[in-house]
Amino acid sequence: MKNFENRVAVITGAASGFGREFALIATKLGMHVVLADVQQEPLTAFAKELEQQGAQVLAMPCDVRKGEQVEALAQAAMQRFGAIHLVFNNAGVGAGGLVWESSQADWEWVLGVNLWGVIHGVRVFTPLMLESAKKDPHYEGHIVNTASMAGLLNPPTMGVYNVSKHAVVSLSESLYHDLSLVDAPIGASVLCPYFVQTGISQSHLHRPDDVKNNAAPTASQVASQVVLDKAVASGKVSAAEVAERTFAAIKDNQFYIYSHPAALGNVQSRMEEIITGTNPGDPYAAAPHVREKLKAGIKG
Repeated sequence: MKNFENRVAVITGAASGFGREFALIATKLGMHVVLADVQQEPLTAFAKELEQQGAQVLAMPCDVRKGEQVEALAQAAMQRFGAIHLVFNNAGVGAGGLVWESSQADWEWVLGVNLWGVIHGVRVFTPLMLESAKKDPHYEGHIVNTASMAGLLNPPTMGVYNVSKHAVVSLSESLYHDLSLVDAPIGASVLCPYFVQTGISQSHLHRPDDVKNNAAPTASQVASQVVLDKAVASGKVSAAEVAERTFAAIKDNQFYIYSHPAALGNVQSRMEEIITGTNPGDPYAAAPHVREKLKAGIKG
């Protein structure tokens, strides 16, 4: 996708983090933006901010776990702008702790947002984009799914999150191949960020009532949160930088997008373990203090 001016971008998780930065760049490029988020107040405030800058904006509250809400978002976008060119299936949340201590509510919440949100985005928006392509011989489109380096690795005490993000990587690769199979003028990318300050480490503060835990967090869940907060806070790559890299990847039709390419050494080690049948190595081999901190926290 090379031309962005007067095109339409749909962004979930748009009120903060990567979603906010995607929208800022999109509007600078002259795009019209459709913003979706579960947080109504920051979503409304951000939409007003962009409108004051002259952008054409449609903002809708949307819980991406709910297919009918994603469908309503798509219908509203088509009614307002007539076509959709760029989709960021970006909304995400996190939960930690030993995998067997994760509750059913934990699984339903994290998979609901991180995986089903992307599933609904692909399921709902791709057919609309294909229809637009049939009507416009100059149509260009692109879909970006936000996964994580946790979609390529399996660090301990992040089991629910890891599962959700591995699935997003698989879904995105499948989407890429399927679009190619039908010669669609639509690209696909998967964004795999490492530790970036986006607010995802505090996503539990906005957890919906229907998937809240009544029990107090376990020692492993507390330890995981402490380690995550510190890792995110120490991140040196900003969400704005990642958004810039993402738009550059869209222009170049680049599938894999990384915030921290240096972390790919761990991915290479994991692939070699899979090929050779070696037991999984320590994801924290290069940072043993993190593993020790987790172990100490779990033991109390």
